[in-house]
Amino acid sequence: MNLSDYEKDGVAVLEPKGKIMGGPDATILHEKLHECLEKGTKKVVIDLAKVDWMNSTGLGILISGLTTLRNNGGELKLSNVTDKIQSLLTITKLVTVFEAYDSTEEAIESF
Repeated sequence: MNLSDYEKDGVAVLEPKGKIMGGPDATILHEKLHECLEKGTKKVVIDLAKVDWMNSTGLGILISGLTTLRNNGGELKLSNVTDKIQSLLTITKLVTVFEAYDSTEEAIESF
């Protein structure tokens, strides 16, 4: 997984690309979220448009990120959730945990 990021209107937007399968991926995302918190950015959107696949470990990484942000007074939202990942979120009932938006712009505006 590759991870790029930018900030818009005080919201950090993380754009993972490839597969989110755990291992080094967890470290990359976790470190980026902590960087955001250290800079005082507590609003984060993860744009999943370029994520090909995610396994249960990948879901765990997202849950961990959500928990980390909420424990620090922040919030994490998802955007551009692909059909594959949407079905994974539905099967695991995580659609009730994550706020997901059709576009990154909508997600940013929702804060």
